[in-house]
Amino acid sequence: MEVSGRVWKFGDNVDTDLIIPGQYLTIQDPIELGKHCMEGADRDFASKIKPGDIVVAGHNFGCGSSREHAPLALKSCGVGAVIAASFARIFFRNAINIGLLVLECEEAYRRTNPQDEMLVQPEFGVIKNLTTGEEFRAAPYPPLVAGIVQAGGLVPYVRMRLQGQEK
Repeated sequence: MEVSGRVWKFGDNVDTDLIIPGQYLTIQDPIELGKHCMEGADRDFASKIKPGDIVVAGHNFGCGSSREHAPLALKSCGVGAVIAASFARIFFRNAINIGLLVLECEEAYRRTNPQDEMLVQPEFGVIKNLTTGEEFRAAPYPPLVAGIVQAGGLVPYVRMRLQGQEK
């Protein structure tokens, strides 16, 4: 499950209100929710991002409330992966549960620039900055977590397991 795209870089402490502002929490349609993604940090983000693009951020990404809307908005607007120096734990778990690829790698954050092209190979924990040629390492997922993300989230993973179609 390789992901590649352009880097959109943000700093430390990007909270869930910046990812999806509170006034949009009543939206039930994921596509509509995605249209407001990162509006609190970059008003035009959702209209500029291309499917597969990668958010790179500093420490404590996804802090704030435990709303599942935040990772869902990122995934729904086309974000292929989020690479951060560190994540708020509840955001990280919510991202896994909806099948959004999230990896921790401080070096990738420090050595990547906005608009760089990046390739992520999560099964190996490899993050490549295609613009600079640098390669970074993140811890690969344990098999269970990898299965959940590959299936597209926890619900599809459980359905697949119940039907005996394990990945």
